[in-house]
Amino acid sequence: MEESTSKEKVLKYVREALISKTDQPFPKIDYEKPVFSEMEESLDINFAQELTGAGGLFIYCESEGEVINGIKFLMKDRKWDSIFTLEPKIISLLHQGQINCIFDHDQLTQAHVGMTTCESLVARLGSIMVSTGQMAGRQIFIYPEIHIVLAYSTQLVGDLKDALVKIRKKYEQKMPSMVTLITGPSRTADIEKTLVMGAHGPKELYVFLLEDRI
Repeated sequence: MEESTSKEKVLKYVREALISKTDQPFPKIDYEKPVFSEMEESLDINFAQELTGAGGLFIYCESEGEVINGIKFLMKDRKWDSIFTLEPKIISLLHQGQINCIFDHDQLTQAHVGMTTCESLVARLGSIMVSTGQMAGRQIFIYPEIHIVLAYSTQLVGDLKDALVKIRKKYEQKMPSMVTLITGPSRTADIEKTLVMGAHGPKELYVFLLEDRI
């Protein structure tokens, strides 16, 4: 009896495929071999190049004093009046530099500049891994038009798989409800192929990489 419908034909093929065994067509694949070639530059240089290529700005700092001076320069040059953050480490740093800091969550939706830390920096992609495990939560990565990230040299990893290993080790069985990558400022060209910056989040992205000598 012939199958009366296309659905029945498809189901027949599926059943036959499940019953019959097919030899592995590529039995000699080395699953441990890296997919990508080794990076020619160091992790920090490769990250800086990829981040810059994606439209972000990279600032290397050897001390917290250099971070403070860099932020002060940006505030004066860009005419920012304050920085919003929820992270105690950043609040302490900004207070140390006598930089106007807002940490009232109720003012988040009106904030122009937001500052956070991160989970990792993925050198190959120039991407920043963030999660809801951070004090910043979810909203600060979206609402402010300008996003500043404070990262440490020990947070640099080569590839995405390394970043995933790192975050799993950090949180173990209590993984954050959201883990995502930020690659450059938010952008879209969905509408008439016209590039729009800041469509779904910050339209400017700055990464301060602080040398961690500990």
